[in-house]
Amino acid sequence: AERFCTFCFCCAAAESNKYEAAKEEILSQTVCTRCEVSQWDSDEPVSRADLLKGIQGAHGLLCLLSDKIDAEVLEAAGPNLKVISTLSVGFDHLAIDEIKKRGIRVGYTPDVLTDATAELTVALLLATARRLPEGVEEVKNGGWSSWKPLWLCGYGLSGSTVGVIGLGRIGMAIAQRLMPFGVKRLLYSGRTAKPHAAEVNGEFVPLDTLVSESDFIVVSCSLTPETQGMCDKSFFSKMKPTAVFINTSRGAVVNQEHLYEALSSGQIAAAGLDVTTPEPLPTNHQLLTLKNCVVLPHIGSATYSTRGVMSALAVQNLLGGLQGTDMPSELTL
Repeated sequence: AERFCTFCFCCAAAESNKYEAAKEEILSQTVCTRCEVSQWDSDEPVSRADLLKGIQGAHGLLCLLSDKIDAEVLEAAGPNLKVISTLSVGFDHLAIDEIKKRGIRVGYTPDVLTDATAELTVALLLATARRLPEGVEEVKNGGWSSWKPLWLCGYGLSGSTVGVIGLGRIGMAIAQRLMPFGVKRLLYSGRTAKPHAAEVNGEFVPLDTLVSESDFIVVSCSLTPETQGMCDKSFFSKMKPTAVFINTSRGAVVNQEHLYEALSSGQIAAAGLDVTTPEPLPTNHQLLTLKNCVVLPHIGSATYSTRGVMSALAVQNLLGGLQGTDMPSELTL
């Protein structure tokens, strides 16, 4: 019998039936007489030891952004491995240079999570700026006594200047959703000016200009050597004391110690994070002691429909790579 593929299904299921359906799709779409599937069947990330053991001899790997696929994993897989499909738009958890060296194809899931992530970003911005978590807590703990003129006052978008760092697919979707709130100016920075920025009257400016002139700063860039630790003490020192900082890109873009200092000293007004370093953030982390910092558990793409589409796309990418055909979303290496 032909051995079509063996791969490690390193996915933790929010709804196990979705992953069962994905596995069934793999089995139903293959044309081989024998297909062996090795699945990590737990909501918790696969351990390093189990990953190294499970990937031995695999032809394909379906992984999450929480799975670090480095040279050690690739070496453990051996020469059979010809495709890696990640259930994410980001790929900083993959050792791209090592993967390219071995001629392994990579599939990822861009576009399909753009809307969900943009919606979550806007929700986080509003919750942070208008102090919604604080308000909910005051209702629960009896702090709501009567109406007070300045109690729980926050910051509004109407007439404001918003700066978006990284006006790619997600950055653009965020900008489009913010404009109806009455934003006066939309600034953006990045490697180059974007023609599509005209749709939101976006102004391409140097990063320092964006940081110093924005009332709200939204980080939606990729994690690269250039952007790692970009939001540091110097960055926060240039922000307005009334400015709100939002990060839904990658945690490593921000120096969290410097962010804490900026928030606790009143150098900036507030921050909202959907991504941190590490993930999960330890419950005793200093950022969690601050009322002006809203931290979410990396749920940017967490809608039922989005995760379902992501899963199907990841499987289709995997099958394309295994069969040597086109992959719906292949990363250019």
